[in-house]
Amino acid sequence: MKRKPFLVRPGSRVRLADYSTSHTPGVGARADAARLLADNVRSIAEAQTRLYAQDRWSLLIILQAMDGAGKDSTIKHVMSGVNPQGVQVTSFKAPTTHELDHDYLWRSVAALPQRGIIGIHNRSHYEEVLVVRVHPEFLTRQQLPPGVVSKKIWRQRYKQIRHFESFLVQNGTIVLKFFLHVSAEEQRRRFLERIEKPEKQWKFSLQDVKERALWDDYQRAYEEMLEHTSTDEAPWFVIPADHKWYMQLAVGELIVDALKRLSVEMPVVDAERRRELVEGKRLLSREGKPRVIP
Repeated sequence: MKRKPFLVRPGSRVRLADYSTSHTPGVGARADAARLLADNVRSIAEAQTRLYAQDRWSLLIILQAMDGAGKDSTIKHVMSGVNPQGVQVTSFKAPTTHELDHDYLWRSVAALPQRGIIGIHNRSHYEEVLVVRVHPEFLTRQQLPPGVVSKKIWRQRYKQIRHFESFLVQNGTIVLKFFLHVSAEEQRRRFLERIEKPEKQWKFSLQDVKERALWDDYQRAYEEMLEHTSTDEAPWFVIPADHKWYMQLAVGELIVDALKRLSVEMPVVDAERRRELVEGKRLLSREGKPRVIP
């Protein structure tokens, strides 16, 4: 599977209608996808072990989508093989009063992965140019100084986000951004499934249904956000999300590709470390076998 069908080329005009929500390029059948996903899960787990041991790089995965697109299931399936100590998942909800007393990037910075860790942001700082863009009344809650809120605020935030992500990359955090692109009809079907199946009813929110009335507004906000924040250092990928099995495979493939391009290897054991290993073995060997008490 290649990056090209999903990559938002920096500086390009984006029309989400040009990106399929249901195509499954590069995969013959769902059974093939299950096998390939299992391979990806193993590859990610092995790469994460090397990432943790080397302790130089970190990986930040950003998932954005309309409600019901499958962010949670993507995390569950793609990261199923990773040692829990090596992955950090943060799900961003509506900002708290404490968070609103800081700048809009503050809570994302506080949740950044440390070196050796894969961090996943389920929603992210991009909510500030998506939900807040569609609901500009939310800006009043941010207690911004007079004159800050103007017609330029969205362009300013795009610029701030680009600089923020460039800073992360230049300091050893790889940034992968996925927009899980679901159709309005598939979202409707999934909402109905949540209502009808008892085991999924806890997921249902009437507010999610009300937001569907603003579907076109959200699509325009996503288009402009993708246009202004997909960069060579931190590109966006638009992933078809109507088939969850394909969406999970595509995200996994792109994560594996990013980790491979890092060429992270296990730390090389130097002479001093080898001497420590020899001494450790000598001391442990002197202890002999444990005594058996009759």
